[in-house]
Amino acid sequence: MGNVSGLLLVFMILTGHLRLGSCDTDPQDAAALRSMLSEWKNAPPTWGQSSDPCGSPWEGVFCDASRVTSLRLSTMGIKGTLSSDISQLTELQSLDLSYNGDLGGLLTPNIGNLKKLTTLILAGCSFNGKIPEELGNLKLLSFLALNSNKFNSRIPASLGLLSNLYWLDLADNQLIGSLPISVNATPGLDLLLNTKHFHFNKNQLSGEIPEQLFSSEMTLIHILFDSNKFTGPIPSSVQLVKTLEVLRLDNNALGGPVPSNINNLTSINELNLANNQLTGSLPNLTGMNNLNYVDLSNNSFSPSEAPGWFTTIESLTALVIESGGLFGQIPQGLFSLPQLQQVLLNNNRFNGTLNMGSIISPQLQLVNFRNNSIDEVVLTSSFTKTLILSGNPLCSSSAENTKSYCLLQQQAQTSYSTSLANCGGSTSCSSEQKLNPRSCSCAYPYQGLMVFRAPSFRDLTNATLFKELETSLWTKLGLAPSSVYISDLFFNSDNYIQLNLAMFPSSGMYFNRSEIQRIGFYLSNQTYKPPDIFGPYYFLAFPYTFSGGKSGKTTISTGAIAGIAAGCIILVIGLVCVGIYAYLQKQKAKRAIEQSKPFASWGAGGKDDGSAPQLKGARWFPFDEIKKCTNNFSDANEIGSGGYGKVYRGILSSGQMVAIKRAQQGSMQGALEFKTEIELLSRVHHKNLVDLVGFCFEQGEQMLVYEYIPNGTLRENLTAQLMHRLVQLLQGYLDPEYYMTQQLSEKSDVYSFGVVMLELITARQPIEKGKYIVREIRNAVDNYDEEYYGLREMMDPVIRDVGNLTGLRRFVRLAIRCVEESAADRPTMNEVAVSTDSLPHISSSVKLSNPTLWGGLFHEARGVGAWRPDPTPETKL
Repeated sequence: MGNVSGLLLVFMILTGHLRLGSCDTDPQDAAALRSMLSEWKNAPPTWGQSSDPCGSPWEGVFCDASRVTSLRLSTMGIKGTLSSDISQLTELQSLDLSYNGDLGGLLTPNIGNLKKLTTLILAGCSFNGKIPEELGNLKLLSFLALNSNKFNSRIPASLGLLSNLYWLDLADNQLIGSLPISVNATPGLDLLLNTKHFHFNKNQLSGEIPEQLFSSEMTLIHILFDSNKFTGPIPSSVQLVKTLEVLRLDNNALGGPVPSNINNLTSINELNLANNQLTGSLPNLTGMNNLNYVDLSNNSFSPSEAPGWFTTIESLTALVIESGGLFGQIPQGLFSLPQLQQVLLNNNRFNGTLNMGSIISPQLQLVNFRNNSIDEVVLTSSFTKTLILSGNPLCSSSAENTKSYCLLQQQAQTSYSTSLANCGGSTSCSSEQKLNPRSCSCAYPYQGLMVFRAPSFRDLTNATLFKELETSLWTKLGLAPSSVYISDLFFNSDNYIQLNLAMFPSSGMYFNRSEIQRIGFYLSNQTYKPPDIFGPYYFLAFPYTFSGGKSGKTTISTGAIAGIAAGCIILVIGLVCVGIYAYLQKQKAKRAIEQSKPFASWGAGGKDDGSAPQLKGARWFPFDEIKKCTNNFSDANEIGSGGYGKVYRGILSSGQMVAIKRAQQGSMQGALEFKTEIELLSRVHHKNLVDLVGFCFEQGEQMLVYEYIPNGTLRENLTAQLMHRLVQLLQGYLDPEYYMTQQLSEKSDVYSFGVVMLELITARQPIEKGKYIVREIRNAVDNYDEEYYGLREMMDPVIRDVGNLTGLRRFVRLAIRCVEESAADRPTMNEVAVSTDSLPHISSSVKLSNPTLWGGLFHEARGVGAWRPDPTPETKL
């Protein structure tokens, strides 16, 4: 048996199944991952297949310099618990285990040892018990999503120590007790001044909402406290949070009058106080001119006539006050509000005549005055949608009771669903498959529930809105056009819009695991942003069936395994002989392979499959051809040089003149990085960029062949730096709209320019350790910090230490305008140039940190120099 073991060892070495030599992964990190694996079932198939999670990467594991920095394992079907040894991943910055519904148990307190963690996402799992107090140790944490689990403890007061927290989502658990606030040395939620989102809805939280919870220093935009057990009054301090856009306190047991200053919240677009025990007068909402949706139903307000604000808030899309004690005449002006979609005023005491007037909102879909005291109605041809008047005196007469508006049951309008009309009706798919609306073929989509918690509209038939949502999804999630299917739209019992979302692979029938991990992270981390009108959302993914089954593994019988083992022993002996012969021929074959397959060495050690890069409009040049067209790289043809190497003028056999960038030893990239660079360069076309003609990757050379611009010289400081950054960090610099159009524009230049501005003041790369500079800056900005605008810790010390940065705020605001997601919201390059002229102090400070790049960039902004030169002697390339 010992001989057999030896033969197996030789076989594994020859076939590459046993790795020899040093590992890329830190031993402590590798041990922690193995411990996690030991507590999981149905882990990704690559987990445990090697002893080197970074070097022979395990799926979802991302590393930097041998240390694990990110785990992205969304929707992997993992079952089990989270090992306490995760605390050994001391360099971990991002942990996403979302949508693994069978991953649960108690959340280990050791997670509090991950001091570098910035993102923690456990949404849609089955964790229960206590939320660990130790989470308060994660001082760098900016995103915390524990929603849709089974936690049943109090909210730990230690969360108040997370001063960098932007997103706090504890919704849809079984949390109990009151909201913690700071007392002396004990922290509380009132200390979270930089947090934008308090999502505590759908729990069992109780007690009064503390008056101390809110302050004018807070920057909250969403307060979602609905569907809990809160009692007592609405704290008047809530009106101090002027940034607030959504306030949902519905479905609690709140009492007393609504604070009289509630209309100070002029940024609010949704106000929902329904289903409480509020008393006193109906709140005065005059001046809340951004309000879209208001629901004050089912409280105990004092009887009153319709308030004046019914006809003055022109932004209103839905007015819902059921059982509100309203009486008197219905104001005609209500129905002419231009954005109005629904009026639900049933179970009140309105009387007299309902006259909607001749000017009616074209968006109005539903008017419900069921169970009032209306005895007459004046109808016009301006309104042809749904009107409900059953239960009014009007409908008791025989002349009226057969009219459609008096019927108890009326035909409901059909909610939107993605059209499959182009696919005909003949194709049927299996139970786990669906019809791809793009290809009209059956595939396995990534599916789940998408829930919008505070939409600014009520019309579920509006095809324009939902087609915009579809386009937003496939564009921002990097899917193929028209590969999104929306169905089963409705308002659920929580008054949220709920829909079934199916996303299809660009090709084939399945997504691979890395694609599911990426899409799941984009949705769980809120990287994906829907159109503003849909408001805050969450996504709950269904389990995904991967090709070959959930685990990607198959089950083999014991007998089959024994037969295979016996056969393998015989096979190994033959393979050893073949392996020895192959080894002896290796050196001889190597040269032949290099000559016949110039792309065989893209990967280190020849691990790549030898395929050529996928190019658009560019080609491979043999080294001998480049050598010939530059006259053996003669000095006479040298037109530029720099840290990267030299640039030569050359004439191809076709007569085309080209500029050839030849990398010198020490400045070359890895082979796969070079392959990625030329693939990206071949795709980028822009009026201000020279086009890539081709490349040479042969005989240890890395050369790029560009079109040649007469009367110009290569200018390293602008072209080399910008082009190199554009390729190496393309996702960091590129206009988001490029991914939809595959075209660059002047506004794309502005976006890239804005990224570089942020890079200049921070001395950071656009994407560094998984953090995107645009998002980091936006999260860090503090309007109340007069000197550093909230960016002191992020700034380049060379700039920060200059002092008296009077132009910093305007500089950062200009940069943020340049990186707006929509091109229409960005300034033109001319406007940028004008703005930069008025920033002398911060400009000089930034120039100190990188004078060459600063000068080149602002030369570009003012239109003096460009990436592709005008044909004048003074122009530089």
